[in-house]
Amino acid sequence: MKRHADLDDKTVRKLIRQGSILLGGNLRLKIYGTLKCRSGKRMKRINRVFFESLIEAKAKGYRPCGHCMKGDYQEWIYSTSL
Repeated sequence: MKRHADLDDKTVRKLIRQGSILLGGNLRLKIYGTLKCRSGKRMKRINRVFFESLIEAKAKGYRPCGHCMKGDYQEWIYSTSL
């Protein structure tokens, strides 16, 4: 997990091109989603984190975004309601 506040924009773009960053997340809300998510683009830089994989995001205790990852979010809702 990489914190956006610790990285400059040039480094973030480089890591995205290299494939080292695939998902974005909200540190305070513990939500992850795609890098193109409108909700994710609106969050404050200090709250934004980046993940290399879905496995990493889930291992850190984050849940899927209900906007950009609807299918994964529905599965998460179902699994938590059991």
